[in-house]
Amino acid sequence: MSFAIFETGGKQYKASASKIIEIEKLEAEVGKTIQFKNVLLLNDTKTTEIGNPNIDGAIVEAKLLDNVKDRTVLIFHKRRRKHSRKMNGHRQRHSKIQITKILSKDGKIIAEAKPIVLKEKIVTKQKNEKTKTVGKKILKNLKK
Repeated sequence: MSFAIFETGGKQYKASASKIIEIEKLEAEVGKTIQFKNVLLLNDTKTTEIGNPNIDGAIVEAKLLDNVKDRTVLIFHKRRRKHSRKMNGHRQRHSKIQITKILSKDGKIIAEAKPIVLKEKIVTKQKNEKTKTVGKKILKNLKK
């Protein structure tokens, strides 16, 4: 199994093909391809390459899935015997990315994600079923 370790936002992440990772928030549009050039380690099925500190030319490509917020962290300050207290909340912002490709310094593809095929739901209408649309609700009339 091939993987890479890259750095972004002051943190290091282990990436393998088609893995979904939450990283520090990126300023990019949802659906765009992002390239991380700060690759620290590449591991193929045969070889391991360690950078000093980075591997020049190695790239990890990812697709930005969504920008989300983490759960709320409450901060409570109280000064005893002073009738003073303060409550504050914080929600850290994250970006969800999916790793699509890992490229070595030669430009050779080490790992690539398989395309995702979404299952489409096929809806068939039966002969004895009549439908009426009222506003946003669909009422089914089962009378013959």
